[in-house]
Amino acid sequence: MSNPFTVSLVCWHDGEPLLRAVRDAVFIREQGVPEELEWDEFDEQCRHALALSHSGEAVGCGRIFTNGHIGRIAVLKPWRDQRVGTALVEALLNEARSRKYKFVDVDAQTHAVPFYEGLGFSIQGKEFMDAGLPHIKMKLELKPR
Repeated sequence: MSNPFTVSLVCWHDGEPLLRAVRDAVFIREQGVPEELEWDEFDEQCRHALALSHSGEAVGCGRIFTNGHIGRIAVLKPWRDQRVGTALVEALLNEARSRKYKFVDVDAQTHAVPFYEGLGFSIQGKEFMDAGLPHIKMKLELKPR
C-alpha cells in the first residue's frame, strides 16, 4: 500500500507558505509557542522536508541545518500515526548522509523521545526547557547505506 502523502526536500524560498502553515498550526496554535520564538533567521539556511497529501495539502515539515541539527518536525493532527513524521525524518537523514555527515542531533520534545528512539536516536544529556516546553537532546550516528 502506498502512502497517502509524499515528502520532498525544498529550500525555504520555494516552500515558505506551506512550511509556515504547518508550523503555525502545530507549534504556535496547538502548542502555544510564541511567534517570535518560532520564526528565526535560520530557515533560509536550512534544507526543509515537506509532506504533502495527494491533494496538495501541506501536512508535515521539518528542517536540517548545515551542521546536522534536525528541528521543527511538525505533523498536522489528522495526519499523525500515519508515518508522516517518520518519512520526514528519514528524508532529512538521507540528506545528511548525502552530505556525508557522521552524526545528526535533535532537541526532541520529551513526549517525542520514543519516536526518535524508534529511529535509532539516543538521549544525550538532561531535560531542558525551550519555548516553554520540555526537551532533551538526542543524537544519531549515521552509517552509510
